[in-house]
Amino acid sequence: MSAPTLSPRKATRPGPGHRGSARPDSAREEFLRALRRNISAHGFLIGAVLCFSLFSWYPMVREFILAFQKNEDGTTTWAGWSNLTYVFNDPAFWQAWRNTLLFTVLALLLGFVVPFAVAVVLNEFRHGQGYLRLLVYLPVMLPPVASVLLFKYFYDPGYGLFNRILAVFHLPEQQWLQDTSTSMLSVVIAATWMNMGGATLIYLAALQGIPGELYEAAELDGAGLLRKIWHVTIPQTRLILSLLLLMQIIATMQVFTEPFLLTNGAGPEGSTTTVVYLIYQYAFNFNNYGSAAALGLVLLVVLAGFSAVYVRLSRSSED
Repeated sequence: MSAPTLSPRKATRPGPGHRGSARPDSAREEFLRALRRNISAHGFLIGAVLCFSLFSWYPMVREFILAFQKNEDGTTTWAGWSNLTYVFNDPAFWQAWRNTLLFTVLALLLGFVVPFAVAVVLNEFRHGQGYLRLLVYLPVMLPPVASVLLFKYFYDPGYGLFNRILAVFHLPEQQWLQDTSTSMLSVVIAATWMNMGGATLIYLAALQGIPGELYEAAELDGAGLLRKIWHVTIPQTRLILSLLLLMQIIATMQVFTEPFLLTNGAGPEGSTTTVVYLIYQYAFNFNNYGSAAALGLVLLVVLAGFSAVYVRLSRSSED
């Protein structure tokens, strides 16, 4: 009796319903994973936008509205252009702008040139450069108030360090913060010492990115130190120099802490009164928040206009 033969079972293809049920499941899972991933990313993004709007854009919009309002006896009314008219007719307005521009020019002569020169010198050191970078950056890590009070001690006409140094060389002592001819320069020196560390490290990083072959080619052409700096270093760091120049001008035109703590804001005969300190006076000494906001709006327009012109000139020079 022969064994029954088993006929091969025909392979059955999955029907349309089977194939269709697998693909929607995988697509649905992929969609849910992407949705969870995007929800997390958009959650962080929305939080950042809300924080930026609350602490950056809202004060700017509120200042713009307040510049055209007046608050009297708890009642807020629209003042039109009267706040701006009051600001422009105030003699302290023009004096504050002159002092601010003077501070900006002096700060550029010291605070822009000195960090670059220090970075060039540090770049020549092959040993101990890390300690030197720490030494240069140390003033930035100190609290600004502590640094300013330290310089206020140095400038003291009786027992200050600077007058003692002058006495050693038999030079006449100076009334650093009490004399109108030296008060602004004294403020600039303190501000330069406090803020030069960050710019120096940025310059140093840019210098270390310059190929050494360029300096070797310049030496073969007989270039000295100054010619190498002028023809190699400055062109190779032009982008960083331009960016820091713009940032420093914007920062110096908003100076407040140094003159406020060193010379009580105004200084002798108003020689250190800056635009930001005048805004402070309008708001907190005169309780005139509308004029303070109007002056802040003027400062915003001036800085925005300068930035736009500077960017346009930079693009023209690149083209």
